[in-house]
Amino acid sequence: MLLHQPDVLQGALELLDEDGLDGLTMRRLGARLNVRGGALYRHFPSKEALLDAMAEQLLEGVADADRPHDPWPERLRFLGRHLRQKLLTRRDAARVVAGTYTSGPNTQAVGRLAFQILSDAGFKPSQAGALHFAMFHFVLGHVIEEQAAAALGPEHDWAARIMKDPGYRGDLYQETLLELAKASQEERFEYGMKVFIDGARAQVGDL
Repeated sequence: MLLHQPDVLQGALELLDEDGLDGLTMRRLGARLNVRGGALYRHFPSKEALLDAMAEQLLEGVADADRPHDPWPERLRFLGRHLRQKLLTRRDAARVVAGTYTSGPNTQAVGRLAFQILSDAGFKPSQAGALHFAMFHFVLGHVIEEQAAAALGPEHDWAARIMKDPGYRGDLYQETLLELAKASQEERFEYGMKVFIDGARAQVGDL
């Protein structure tokens, strides 16, 4: 069967789900697609080019998440939520996107939407650019941690580890960590987005 670029990309995404980013190699991908590794380079000149294409695919449709008639904080929060949910659909997706710097149409569309939301709010271009980068860094970082935690076994449970320490009771820091550990990932994400948006909102008066 003749191999096409979309076949290689789909195979790479499936391999990512099965073995994670560390297990994604051109050799393994070639074996999965029943071709020699060198044949893949006809479609992608390097692994970096393949990862760029994967990042582009992972961001497909994220820019459709907009509610143009809502206030800008709600528009930005909705975009952040949608980006997180999209990244959670594939194993190590946030690591793939964070490690690439593609300028493809999906990536551009997401960045332009965030930039437009902030520009509509009254931020100067330089502020809108810096803020939209900061938001993406938060979302990517959160999902990287979220997916890493999900990949660990029960013996690595954060709350269980804290409670094994006999001195955690009465230690305000440890007790606070325990409460955070018991919170859902979604609760932590929503809190982080709130802090980010509240901080951005406070800067509007400094324009």
